[in-house]
Formats: sequence, C-alpha cells, structure tokens
Amino acid sequence: MPQIPEKIHELTVGQLSARSGAAVSALHFYESKGLITSRRTAGNQRRYSRDTLRRVAFVRAAQRVGIPLATIRDALAELPEERTPTHEDWARLSEAWRSELDERIKQLNRLRDHLTDCIGCGCLSLDTCVLSNPDDVFGDRLTGSRLMVERGGGGSRGRGA
Repeated sequence: MPQIPEKIHELTVGQLSARSGAAVSALHFYESKGLITSRRTAGNQRRYSRDTLRRVAFVRAAQRVGIPLATIRDALAELPEERTPTHEDWARLSEAWRSELDERIKQLNRLRDHLTDCIGCGCLSLDTCVLSNPDDVFGDRLTGSRLMVERGGGGSRGRGA
C-alpha cells in the first residue's frame, strides 16, 4: 500500500483509490451520492482531505454487511460537522443496524433451508413455493386475479382466470 507523507493533507483521486482499495469510479460514485466530498483545484482536479480515507473505509465496511448507500449517507450526515466516523460512531450505528441485519440473516437462513426442497421439487410454483412466493398469506385461500375481485368488491374483471 503506497504511503503518503504526513505533510500532504490532501489526496488525489488516484492516491485515495490506491490507499482505500476502492476503484476511482467507485470514489466518483460515492461523491455523486454525497458520501464523500472533494474540492476542485484551479485545474479542476479533485482533492480529498486525508480523513476521506476513513469515510471510504466506513462506507465500504457498511456496504459489505449489506447496508444500503442511502442509509449510509443518512448516517454520515448525522455526524456533527459531517466529520469522519469514530469507533464510537461505528458502534452506535452498527447497533442501530443490527435488527435490519438480523432480519436479513433470518431471510437468508429461510432461503437456504428451503432451497434444497425447491431444487428437488423443480416446480417453482407461484401458488406454493416459499422461494417464489414467501410469506404468502392469501395463497391458501385465493390465487391470481380472484384476489383482485375480492379487493375490488366484485365486478367481472378477472373472473375468467
């Protein structure tokens, strides 16, 4: 990993990419989404403050665990003066995201547990398949367009199905 002398307080996009491991295109994308900021030189080149390295590391870590970019941006915006997240910030935010991650883990476990049944069955039936139609509360009573008739209060629409 290339070292940047301590006296340099701003990084080029190439230096930021090399140090953070994020592609230049990803850094531009993060900037377009408001996750990081840069200033422009007289020659219109981007310059990032050194603390952007920590922000990029924060974004990438949050992405790895499946946190959406909009949620990451909102979390970063809540920090005072849009400063770089600290260890305490990460602990607080990760605790807030824990229930979302637990729910995602539960869904993935359910998918894993039913995947073998689905491959063995091969039907992928929208009526009964827990993978194609998870948590279907109406499937036992109605399927297809008949559900629309019940909601719409009658009429001839969908009765032929």
